[in-house]
Amino acid sequence: MSNIHSNISIFVPHIGCPNMCSFCNQRYITGKNSAPTAENVDEAVQTALSSSNYNPETTEIAFFGGSFTAINHNYMITLLNSAFKYVHKGLVSGIRISTRPDAIDRGILTILKSYGVTAIEIGAQSMNDKVLKKNNRGHTAKDVQNAAKLIKELGFSLGIQMMTGLYGDNNDQAIKTAKEIAKLKPDTVRIYPTVVLKDTDLAALYADGFYKPQNLDDAVDLATELLCIFENANIRVIRLGLHSIEPDSYIAGPWHPAFSELCISNLFFSKAKKLLGEKGDYILYVSPSSVSKMTGQKRINIKKFHELGYNCTVKKDSKLKGYEIIAERVEEL
Repeated sequence: MSNIHSNISIFVPHIGCPNMCSFCNQRYITGKNSAPTAENVDEAVQTALSSSNYNPETTEIAFFGGSFTAINHNYMITLLNSAFKYVHKGLVSGIRISTRPDAIDRGILTILKSYGVTAIEIGAQSMNDKVLKKNNRGHTAKDVQNAAKLIKELGFSLGIQMMTGLYGDNNDQAIKTAKEIAKLKPDTVRIYPTVVLKDTDLAALYADGFYKPQNLDDAVDLATELLCIFENANIRVIRLGLHSIEPDSYIAGPWHPAFSELCISNLFFSKAKKLLGEKGDYILYVSPSSVSKMTGQKRINIKKFHELGYNCTVKKDSKLKGYEIIAERVEEL
């Protein structure tokens, strides 16, 4: 069986959010516009159970897409109850939810614990109060800190989501946000570059010339730097870039279906570059699963090394893991 973690994702739309953030249009991100029912939870789990490589030990039911703990509590418990029976039967390992930092308190966490919730992700987006206010987030950086502390204190796995390229934000502030998040010691982090979608405040700001989105290269470079910050703090980044958006909803910004791969490839290039000495021929050894990441899409990293005067060949070394690289100079005979 596969040991790769997987989610049975149930999308709960904007119904729980007290604010309409500048960048947000959940329907365009999730493709969902209606609230899920207990029956929908059952259907999603039954579909997952029929998969040939399904592994209950590494699978969670995940309520994403909205502010789960801010929805009507009776409705929240209905959904949790539907999911919890699969935890109780051992058919999933737990339940994961995402929510707002200001929709967390000890009472809410006690309810979540009793229904088998194991992981909570909070949308911080920024740790700069001015940026949060400009984007109508409706919470402060202190709310993020308080929620993170309480979630860890009560024994949940903590995930934190942040965004880059927000209205009023810049690279330096995004780097400060990453460092502030790292201090909270979450188990996981997601990094989302801001994309301008139709029918949002950000779309209006963009149309009026008040907002300029990141371009793809700049977004990849910044996300790569943030990835390094979290990796150096032993915090796992589980997502880089949005999963998907409806094609006709996109207006502007660094949307790419393989954004994560671009960032990881960029990270491998940066790390390898630091290992190279005099110009010439090199063998770059990486883990077996990282060969394509080191090579880059369409061999972009190999081409960039060649432009710098390095002729690099990538080979696998089963003793290496993660982002580990060994650079070996090939001496001329």
